[in-house]
Amino acid sequence: MRWILRIGIALALVVSAAWIFRVDMVLFGVSRTIGDQSTVGLSQTVNWSTGADPEGRGPSERPPNIVLILADDLGWNDISMNGPNPTTQTPNIDALAADGVTFSQGYAANGTCAPSRAALMSGRYGTRFGFEYTPTPPGMMSALRLMDDGDERALRPASVFNPEENELSYDEMGMPPSEITLAELLSERGYHTVHIGKWHLGRANGMAPHDQGFDESLLMSSGLYGRRDDEEVVQARQDFDPIDRFLWAALRFAASFNGGPDFEPTKYLTDYYTDEAVRVIEANKERPFFLYLAHWAPHTPLQATREDYDALSDIELHRERVYAAMIRSLDRGVGRVMQALKENGLDQNTLVMFSSDNGGAGYIGLPDVNAPYRGWKITLFEGGIRVPFLARWPAQLPAGVTYEAPVHHFDMYATAAAAGSAQLPSDRVMDGVDLTPHITGIDTSTPHDYLFFSSGAAQAVRDARWKLMVSAPQGGQRKEWLFDLNADGERKNLLAENPDVAARLRDALAKHKAEQAQSRWPWGSTTAINIDRDLAKPDQPEDEFAYWSN
Repeated sequence: MRWILRIGIALALVVSAAWIFRVDMVLFGVSRTIGDQSTVGLSQTVNWSTGADPEGRGPSERPPNIVLILADDLGWNDISMNGPNPTTQTPNIDALAADGVTFSQGYAANGTCAPSRAALMSGRYGTRFGFEYTPTPPGMMSALRLMDDGDERALRPASVFNPEENELSYDEMGMPPSEITLAELLSERGYHTVHIGKWHLGRANGMAPHDQGFDESLLMSSGLYGRRDDEEVVQARQDFDPIDRFLWAALRFAASFNGGPDFEPTKYLTDYYTDEAVRVIEANKERPFFLYLAHWAPHTPLQATREDYDALSDIELHRERVYAAMIRSLDRGVGRVMQALKENGLDQNTLVMFSSDNGGAGYIGLPDVNAPYRGWKITLFEGGIRVPFLARWPAQLPAGVTYEAPVHHFDMYATAAAAGSAQLPSDRVMDGVDLTPHITGIDTSTPHDYLFFSSGAAQAVRDARWKLMVSAPQGGQRKEWLFDLNADGERKNLLAENPDVAARLRDALAKHKAEQAQSRWPWGSTTAINIDRDLAKPDQPEDEFAYWSN
């Protein structure tokens, strides 16, 4: 019997070594094909356009400037105004809220990034034009599948993989040019339009930001915050996270301007974007402008400046300290943008909006990132879709006000359009509404009767009180939850006790889905996500899972 045991152990070691070798070879191939820093040119200076208002109007007489600041994967509990938080302090974001309006029930359009960005830029559910899933770069889904095959999370329900071939390249997966972006709408009203940072809405066939209404676009071409060998950049790698391992292999430190060649940013990425945003404000202080500042922070890979890292020596867990340092840079950037507006005499007549594309990620291994809400990014639980949602416009909006009714990312589009005196497109269904009359009390109705969320197997609908959640993997068992959002934070499934409410929400969801377009590209996998336990911890028998398609 002893020799049988030895053979079994030897075989297990061989299998394990073979799996590790396969994963390492895949990641090495990825790094050679799309992660080669040598293809990135030297740093260059962006010469931002300047201009004057054609009618010679001063700041108070011109249409308001519009600044939309979007964070990436920022958790609800990452903002210090949302409760006692021992690790992340955000005084500048808190000040933005104190001077403006806080939407306590602000929602991202989706539990992952790109569909939320599509709603922000189009004013519509992305599913109306086939934008349901987040585009992934070459090799990512196959690499994640291979790494998932070696995962020892035996308690997790099996993933489902789609045999349908995706005929679109990464750059072809995006928001079609037929959509009218906020930049295009405001350009027609005489605004100079600028994009800085992440886009993730396609780069081919007229889908790049400089083809979608932005006069100038400083694009995040890849996603490192600094060079891997920079001693002034502190890193934290999560070996327990397949996504993190792929990103470290695939990403470069790179930007491009208006579709030009890639070049290296001049400094740590978040600070670089902030520097350029300040330069844009100074260059356009004499004319109306729309600035879309789409930060990458605090999305993985976790990299922070050493200065910010050293300032948080009280945080013991290394990855948490790096993460908090990244948010420190993000918050400082918000403060610098607000200071630039003030110094140039623009802050009173500028609409500034701030949000995140979705909630904090469970795969970073920080359990309280979305507290007190349940779930994370890659789920439709509140932790995945309820996000910081702020607006400041002293000329029109009251200060220090909290608005309670549910609002959505596409409302930012409609609100900005109305501020710029732009008419919403009349040739299509527009889902967003101007929030200004609701905030000021001119309109006492709620902005929306229902809000809908969709990513393949994951579906949700909410009204003023109730939320129906659906997990329906292809060929698998459908599961539903009904939560009273005024009660216990999505902890108690009230489906059996409230069949009439569930039926009404189910019917509303079915009607909505019937109005949506087929996705422009297929989902690759449908994966079970642990709702309550972050990825750094092993699954337990009592854990609850929800499927997610992408």
